[in-house]
Amino acid sequence: MAGRDWDMVGAPNARDLGGLIGADGRRVRTGRLIRTPALGRLADEDLPVLAKLGPACVVDLRDHTEIAVAPPDRLVGEPRLVHLPVHDPEHPVFTYVSAVLLGHDLNAYARLAREGTAAAMAAIYRWFVTGESARAGFAEAVRLAARAENLPLVYHCSAGKDRTGWLTVILLTALGVDEAAIRAEYLRNNPLTESLRAVIVEAMRRRQPELDVEAVLPVLEVRPEYLDAAYDEVRRVHGSFGVYLRNGLGLDDEVIAALRAHLLE
Repeated sequence: MAGRDWDMVGAPNARDLGGLIGADGRRVRTGRLIRTPALGRLADEDLPVLAKLGPACVVDLRDHTEIAVAPPDRLVGEPRLVHLPVHDPEHPVFTYVSAVLLGHDLNAYARLAREGTAAAMAAIYRWFVTGESARAGFAEAVRLAARAENLPLVYHCSAGKDRTGWLTVILLTALGVDEAAIRAEYLRNNPLTESLRAVIVEAMRRRQPELDVEAVLPVLEVRPEYLDAAYDEVRRVHGSFGVYLRNGLGLDDEVIAALRAHLLE
């Protein structure tokens, strides 16, 4: 089980990866790797929680187009801010998720809804493995986490579940955490955001009574089949996750060793 949830009103799925068992039975250190959604909706009472963590580095996986329409991240202290956009304009799911979270008009995404948002989400997860900006962004995020001066490290995208989720898979796999534990950690997003999803869906129903909620839910949830799509793509392209780390992301033994040295007890 992970170290702790951070109990933030404006970031309900923020959580510490500490406590998971990695290589050689060593646990991931608590208070070192924190995954969150975008921090622009943090409430005033959330800021002391973030201050207690004291992030040295905040990694933002959003594209500039997503950042431009969202509230600016609320931060404390003077963490290093690193922008590593993992985004493909050919996949409208990214902007769709942002539009849903921010309460924007969804009429522009009617075609996406008709084609099936669950299928589109699976396609995005396959792209996480092979897309150029995905490979570059995820790899650099791991390199940042492998350097002591960047810890504690907070990383996020928009909703804190997909790009943030796959980066978590990469980090935990590199740390030697087993796949079952990684899957369980990934799926924790849904119970943590259950109340938030209900609020978003109800607000959307009020604005658009004709809204097809079934077309929206796939982008508000994480699902096992999304993760399966990414794992399948790793096996198809690279044969194993170890080869993906080495050849797909360019993470050599030195980076993995440094990551484990700084993040495992």
